[in-house]
Amino acid sequence: MKAHLITYGCQMNEYDTHLVQSQLVSFGAAIVDTVDEADFVLINTCAVRGKPVEKVRSVLGTLRKTKAQRPLVVGMMGCLAQLDEGQQMARKFGVDVLLGPGSLLDIGKALEGNERFWGLAFKDELHDHIPPPPTGKLQAHLTIMRGCDHHCTYCIVPTTRGPQVSRHPDDIRRELDTLLSAGVQEVTLLGQNVNAYGVDGGARLGGYPSFAGLLRLVGQSGIRRIKFTTSHPMNFTEDVAAAMAETPAVCEFVHLPVQSGSNRVLRRMAREYTREKYLTHIAEIRRHLPDAVLATDIIVGFPGETEEDFQETLSLYDEVGYDSAYMFAYSARPGTPSYKHFEDLPREVKTERLSRLIARQKEWSARKNAEKVGTVQEVLLRGDAHDPAFLEGHTRGNHPTVVPKAIGAAGAGIYAVRIEHATPHMMYGRILDAQGRELPEQPRLDPASAALSAPLAMA
Repeated sequence: MKAHLITYGCQMNEYDTHLVQSQLVSFGAAIVDTVDEADFVLINTCAVRGKPVEKVRSVLGTLRKTKAQRPLVVGMMGCLAQLDEGQQMARKFGVDVLLGPGSLLDIGKALEGNERFWGLAFKDELHDHIPPPPTGKLQAHLTIMRGCDHHCTYCIVPTTRGPQVSRHPDDIRRELDTLLSAGVQEVTLLGQNVNAYGVDGGARLGGYPSFAGLLRLVGQSGIRRIKFTTSHPMNFTEDVAAAMAETPAVCEFVHLPVQSGSNRVLRRMAREYTREKYLTHIAEIRRHLPDAVLATDIIVGFPGETEEDFQETLSLYDEVGYDSAYMFAYSARPGTPSYKHFEDLPREVKTERLSRLIARQKEWSARKNAEKVGTVQEVLLRGDAHDPAFLEGHTRGNHPTVVPKAIGAAGAGIYAVRIEHATPHMMYGRILDAQGRELPEQPRLDPASAALSAPLAMA
């Protein structure tokens, strides 16, 4: 079998894709780069917003035409596969294999005999499986929990991924050991709400540390850089900030989604915290990590949001001064309370507000990145940039960074880099040696060049 996998959505989906790929390879399948090479195409889907759902619909339409021309098995997995919407789509487009987020280890059973298989149960034994480490990469994801016990009115995750199930720390350590042995130097801990690790269904699990304790534990593993995503402010504790400051391997990057700066909107979202409580968390982070890089998620145009509510979001953005943000216009998702009970705002209102927020974010990102010019940053370089004479990577604070290749630094690795230029979304620098001197034969950077100005994906 030649298999090709297409992934939409979050880093958890990327991890799940890797898990399924490892299963397929263990069955003797070859992973290929294109649909044209494949006789099995599996789409890992996202249902959080409408846009990735429409992308899946479009791909399935194309694959149905391909199936009419040659033998091809098509599969869907992930959050959309768990929903009635996704199952109806699967029937319409003739999907052969359907796997929910908790049935990923059933991929072999699903393909056996090439019969349609509808496996949708949430299964805890996923946590017992240790996928092989990624080949030839310095970065890796590591799932520490699945599901979520919160019920934000806009969010479909509790429906698609089930209640929170924390992974046993022994299994986390075992996977860390495999990553270390493979040469991985940066690990991102994944969960729908990492701050609630070890407290499933509202009860502390025996033998499980708090998330702060887990950070300290992972920090002793030998991994050079540790990140985590994502956090819910309701479960954030100052001990997490303290653990970050006390554990050198943990990067000073905090992604703390706020979603709105208006208490009225936060209540309608059922976020369980106020603007004021959120700001106390920001103060706690900065008390322990004065140079922390802060990122957030913001939903614009939630049902009932007024211009006054939106202005409160803009003022919160200015009060915090985020380095970056993931910003979205509200997307009504079938199956969520907000879809059922609230009336959506006009599309043009949401689009106009989103454009204003993006402009504000660019101002802050430009200001924050400009402060890094002249500083030396630790950068993990992943490999070639758009121009093969340059390398791309990211700092400990997750800033996308481009540097020229140099003698002694022609490939992936962690290097000291002096930042020479910055834009709102990119930093440019030059590699230094152990004495702080520039490595030889580095071409001068031209940030305006087409090869370097194209946006690079954040890790």
